[in-house]
Amino acid sequence: MKMYLAYFKLKFKTGLQYRAAALAGLSTQFFFGFVYTSVYIAFYESGSGTLPMKLENLVTYVWLGQAFFSAVYLWYKDKEILNLIKSGNIAYELVRPQKLYFMWFSKIYGDRLSRVTLRFLPVILIAVILPGYYKMHIMIPIIRLLLFIIAMFLSNVLMVSIVLFYHVLCLYTIDEKGIVNIFMVTSDILSGLVIPVPFFPTYLQHVSNFLPFRYVSDFPFRLFVGDISFNSCLIGYLVQMIWILILIFSGYYLTKNALKKVQVQGG
Repeated sequence: MKMYLAYFKLKFKTGLQYRAAALAGLSTQFFFGFVYTSVYIAFYESGSGTLPMKLENLVTYVWLGQAFFSAVYLWYKDKEILNLIKSGNIAYELVRPQKLYFMWFSKIYGDRLSRVTLRFLPVILIAVILPGYYKMHIMIPIIRLLLFIIAMFLSNVLMVSIVLFYHVLCLYTIDEKGIVNIFMVTSDILSGLVIPVPFFPTYLQHVSNFLPFRYVSDFPFRLFVGDISFNSCLIGYLVQMIWILILIFSGYYLTKNALKKVQVQGG
């Protein structure tokens, strides 16, 4: 356990050193935050029908997505892991006295957590002082904040499990483009980061409820804005934990099975 914690700390501290990249990321987050909120504000002002979310909740939802972008975004490739697989240097990892799957898990977790640590607070601090409809609302009951923190913790573990799962599949396919792109496009649509799940057609909402992607971002964000009841919150926690166990056990088994017959590429 200490070894994996050491990998996590190393990756986390390394990620904190890239402050210039964090500043560039902040500008990107603010840009897309303004674009999304402007589109939704225009949509709400021009519409006359019943909408599934209040505008202030939706705007807060959007800013949460930008603040915690690095912790929930599933369109991610770890170039170091993919290069190890494709170059044959994975052979060096196999001589280390630890489980390869959990070593990769620790590294990805540390990297993603370091990125969100540098960005989430500035985004929130600026978003709460914006004027008019653009303002993010963070005044919520303490109990709902605690429920949100628990949901975000489980969300982070689930996110790493999903990301690592399609990296593990590359042990079988060698080239990552096909399988990774399929996962990325699917997760991008069903996670709610582009369009919140309540705006989906009914049948697509039912599909997303059974898949893990919406529990990475849509579930904790809607829990924060009060769009999810306490009973639904408990069900969401349960689904998050079930998918975490499924993905970790599946990923570990596939890694173990692949390493039994791995062919080292390169010279």
